[in-house]
Amino acid sequence: MDSLEAVQSTNDDASECKRCAVDLNYWKDKYIHFFVRHYERKTPEINRGYFARVCGVNAVVKSFLDKTGNKCQIINLGCGFDTLYWRLKENNFNISNFIDVDFPTVTARKCHSIKRNNVLLQSLHNEDGEISFRDTDLHSFNYHITGVDLRNINDLEYKLLQCGVDYNLPTLFISECVLIYIEPSYTQRLLMWITSNFKQALFVNYEQMNMNDRFSEVMIKNLRERGCALAGLEACKTKETQKQRFLNCGWSGCRVWDMMQIYMSIPGAERQRIEALEFLDEQELLFQLLQHYAISVAWKGDLLKDVDIT
Repeated sequence: MDSLEAVQSTNDDASECKRCAVDLNYWKDKYIHFFVRHYERKTPEINRGYFARVCGVNAVVKSFLDKTGNKCQIINLGCGFDTLYWRLKENNFNISNFIDVDFPTVTARKCHSIKRNNVLLQSLHNEDGEISFRDTDLHSFNYHITGVDLRNINDLEYKLLQCGVDYNLPTLFISECVLIYIEPSYTQRLLMWITSNFKQALFVNYEQMNMNDRFSEVMIKNLRERGCALAGLEACKTKETQKQRFLNCGWSGCRVWDMMQIYMSIPGAERQRIEALEFLDEQELLFQLLQHYAISVAWKGDLLKDVDIT
């Protein structure tokens, strides 16, 4: 397996982890099973880690929508099999435009799953009911999937135009364990392109952090043994390096929370509920895991600068 294939396979891992946690009732997602058929049961600390991840990202999405209403745009970079569009639709959020972006091999599989499931397809229909499928792309009224390598800005720009991107709309960019696999020069080009083109933008980034101790050495070794080159590792050392990645690319500001902070900010009753789902033998392992991941939120423009998730 080459490095690119190894990175793309991380989508399967994350999707299976989410399906496992959903089946155990950590959170509700009626759509994940359309994309993930089989999985092995994950450990309690992995399930709780994904619960914190989903809570954190959802909190940013909610805060963004509270500020913008439906007149906004979401662009999910490295979307994998994420089901956010359908979950928003289920909760009566009919935003102006939603664009899922990933490698063509991943988007081709996502398109195939959607094409063969009426529940997913019906949500894409509007008055004209027109849905266009290509091998790796899907276009409907306000939902699009497009296959492109994020390292190629010219291709990305062209593909987003095909998806009806509107640079004047407040736009939320979502990135979960994506930037760590991209060379810093390409990440810099991507982040600078966003600030140069979008009037109001918010970027939520979930990935590894504190990658400079023994626990992280083991994590890095395991990923590299699978063929995942961690080209963006330098930005994942500390909260400060996470912030500077955005500030150096023209973003107005950035805040960073490690996942331990986010986990502890979840209302006590909800934490007690999910902690009762499975017995966790080693609490320390969960805490170490949470301390090695973080959510960064960067913003451009005054409208989106007050997003808080704790």
